[in-house]
Amino acid sequence: MRRVALPAGGAVLVLAWGGPFSLLFGTGFTGGMAVHMAVVAIAAPLLAVGLAGGRLDPLARHCWIGPIGASLVEFAVVWGWHLPTPHDAARGGGLPLVLEQASFLLSGLLLWLAALRPGQGPAGIVALLLTSMHMTLLGVLLTLAPRPLYDHAGHAAPHGLSAMEDQALGGVVMLLVGGAAYLAGGLALAARLLGPDPDSAGQPAQGKDAA
Repeated sequence: MRRVALPAGGAVLVLAWGGPFSLLFGTGFTGGMAVHMAVVAIAAPLLAVGLAGGRLDPLARHCWIGPIGASLVEFAVVWGWHLPTPHDAARGGGLPLVLEQASFLLSGLLLWLAALRPGQGPAGIVALLLTSMHMTLLGVLLTLAPRPLYDHAGHAAPHGLSAMEDQALGGVVMLLVGGAAYLAGGLALAARLLGPDPDSAGQPAQGKDAA
């Protein structure tokens, strides 16, 4: 799984940052949100699975931040960049765009790595579920906002959508993709936590054979 996950995560980043997403979703708000979700909800967990516990895992030797702390970092990053002023600045390209995308990737990767760390099962579940909730909430707020919040909304939007429609569609992308990805991650960790202990598997059978 690790060998597949790492290059798959890299491929998602290439698609998200290399241009194909802009061709599919436009360069308006929906297109930017599609790139954002690809980075934090698809590429980051794939990269985390490939890096977790390995020599390149920054949390492998010293867990300097737990899952809950990492979820708060991602909350601040995601909501901060979706304030109108920094969000519009990033859409102008240059350094603000680089900082935005780098912070999205690093905060997402940090959260998934912290959640996947051995012994962090319950905290990891809570962290991913909290992230799912705030992603869903932000998506709903963007979808139901009574007016366009960003200057670039509607610019080069797919299928000629208006600014309001572009913003609402981007909000739907966030609540569906972001909310679902982190919810699925939390449920997967819960299933692993509640499943049989791999270390104890086969012990009853071994005892029976010995008898």
